[in-house]
Amino acid sequence: MGTSEATARATKGGRGARERILRTAVQLFAREGIHATGIAKLTEVAHVSTRTFYQHFPSKEALVSAYVQRIESDSDGPVGVEAILERSDLSARERLLELFADSPPIEEIVRGCPLHNTAVETAGTMPEAAALVERHKRQFTARLVKTAAEAGARDPETLGRQLAVLFEGARALSTSINDSQPYQDVRALAEALINQETGPT
Repeated sequence: MGTSEATARATKGGRGARERILRTAVQLFAREGIHATGIAKLTEVAHVSTRTFYQHFPSKEALVSAYVQRIESDSDGPVGVEAILERSDLSARERLLELFADSPPIEEIVRGCPLHNTAVETAGTMPEAAALVERHKRQFTARLVKTAAEAGARDPETLGRQLAVLFEGARALSTSINDSQPYQDVRALAEALINQETGPT
């Protein structure tokens, strides 16, 4: 076997194939959508064979589930902002406020929350992926409730749920109108709710 042929085979498969497929899924699912991105397109862009694809992911749903988990773990991605709630250098009240401090990059506004998009696209067709998204969203709300309690909120359960609605609603509306204004509007609402529950500083 010649060197060029061996290199071509290594590019098509090998230990890096799974990672290439996942990276490709992150790019294509965000840009073109999950259902619009077929296996043929994924394998072509990822430079893997269909056989290699199915060696790593037995079905498209398995890939979508892995995609959701990748999005969750990407600290630089659109879900990474939620990590603000874990920062030890800020007080609980500051963490709640900081969550609403900045608008995301315009490309994230245009594409929307990838987890929300996954839930919409996979509703009724990919229960495992939908369940992963639901788990994440419920855990995010629970983290808000916990942080609200640490901030001394009189009713942390209600405040946490309300902040989750504001956060997710701003994301959805910004995507629908392709404008960051909802993020700017929601900051004042979030601060008013936090002040109402914890007292202004």
